[in-house]
Amino acid sequence: MLPTIFIMLVFTLIPIGYSLFLSFTRVNLFGGVSFEFTGLTNYSNALQDERVWIALKNTVRYVAFVVPIQTIIALIMAAVLNSGIRFQNTFRTIYFLPTLTSSSALTMIFMFLFSLNGPVNNALVSVGILPEPINFVNETQFALASIMVMNIWATVPYYMTIYLAGLQDIPKSLYEAADLDGANAWQKLTKITVPNLAPITNYVILMGLIGCFQLFDQAYIISGGSGGPNNATLTFSLLIYQYAFKTLGTMGYASALAILLTIVIFTVSMIARRLNKEESHY
Repeated sequence: MLPTIFIMLVFTLIPIGYSLFLSFTRVNLFGGVSFEFTGLTNYSNALQDERVWIALKNTVRYVAFVVPIQTIIALIMAAVLNSGIRFQNTFRTIYFLPTLTSSSALTMIFMFLFSLNGPVNNALVSVGILPEPINFVNETQFALASIMVMNIWATVPYYMTIYLAGLQDIPKSLYEAADLDGANAWQKLTKITVPNLAPITNYVILMGLIGCFQLFDQAYIISGGSGGPNNATLTFSLLIYQYAFKTLGTMGYASALAILLTIVIFTVSMIARRLNKEESHY
């Protein structure tokens, strides 16, 4: 276990401890390195920083929208692909392909799709849904929603695969008994599949929460690192990056924000775990 322990120590535990130390200081890491202990000043400043609350609001909206939808879609797709339809192995491979593509490449593709002259605008205008094209990526009210759609499309196949693995452990005798009792597909889904996949759903929700709260790369690429337009795509992780690497003398403040984000993720994850206890009733 020594190699694993060493890697965790060097790349996880020490950076966490160092970040916690920096959060109590005003530090300059460029040129002459200097540390000035400031106590809880960074944390009190964070509570009064308007951009912190904007970033937190955007991140919470993103989490509240993406996590439930990606979980439900992944479960339904897994159930369909496990139902014995024709060419199900081919469909599994096709649906899983987005997971193999890098996040940066997916973001660039979606920026093209949702651009002013992109296929999405052309299709919506041609069928009469939109009177004129909308620049989804650069419009304040649509920018974050575009990232939501992109993330759902990219992450659903991964969680679908996890659900598919869980479906293999459900005894087929349960479905056979349901068929004898005259249950339809919806009743089998809600009375057999969903209850038996409760531990898998708990894991999917927790991973979705953690991943969504840490959203960075898509927001960074779409906004060019600014969080625009008008802070519409400013997420908490992007705000930490800005204070850490784009503003001099605020590395300690960025570390304090990182610690606060950790506390938020831990709290929300524990609440979600409490609400989705891994209990078996079958």
